[in-house]
Amino acid sequence: MAGKKIKAIIAGATGMVGEGVMLQCLQNPDVEAVLIINRKPSGYKHPKLTEIVHTDFYNLMPIEDQLMGYDACYFCLGISSV
Repeated sequence: MAGKKIKAIIAGATGMVGEGVMLQCLQNPDVEAVLIINRKPSGYKHPKLTEIVHTDFYNLMPIEDQLMGYDACYFCLGISSV
């Protein structure tokens, strides 16, 4: 896979860990596209970034067509540590 750019999905990019993963992916030249799936809007804009706001992570059927063609998925969902 030498030279192949990665397309990554990040679930939960509004949390501390997910945001860190997203920022690293956006800065990495080997990552060509980042899809974030959040329960609430992230507020981030970037040429590589696409965002889906989806509240029911137990049912991804409504967005499954938008998940095709990605190479990696980072599942960073969780609850606040506060």
